[in-house]
Amino acid sequence: MKVLILPGIGNSGPDHWQSHWEQTNRGYSRVEQRNWDSPACSDWVASLEASVKHHGEETILVAHSLACLLVAHWAARTELKIKAALLVAVPNPQGPVFPSQATGFAPLPMASLPFKSILIASADDPYGDIVHSEQCAASWGSTLVNIGEAGHINGASGLGAWPAGHQWLHALAMA
Repeated sequence: MKVLILPGIGNSGPDHWQSHWEQTNRGYSRVEQRNWDSPACSDWVASLEASVKHHGEETILVAHSLACLLVAHWAARTELKIKAALLVAVPNPQGPVFPSQATGFAPLPMASLPFKSILIASADDPYGDIVHSEQCAASWGSTLVNIGEAGHINGASGLGAWPAGHQWLHALAMA
């Protein structure tokens, strides 16, 4: 399975489930961004485009937070094909706590994604409420999974290697 790990703003630290997955699974690689702390959407899209071009059509994207918005913007612009995407903790770029240093991510493309996707949301995510996640899932054609109260589904959520999330990734790979 070819998996591209797409962290959000600030990159994913050692306690983040994305880092656990990358360290313990061959074939998983992180898309590096030039600027993790003041991301420009167009720069991040260019990095993702180059990575997908290199890895090919069987690639599955695993996006967290801001990287979910990246996937939507990339899908609206690219002609490349991928197998699927796992979208975790979609933030609202119009929300009150959206990081001001992240530029170009609004307005958010709401067209149906041209690949299978699962959107995993938390009922108490401070960056994107469940209504926003439901709207994104409906617009993008994603299967919505609400995992209850898990914060921003990041390292601070205490999920460790998050085996349940990995099971959803495997379900996408097998679909």
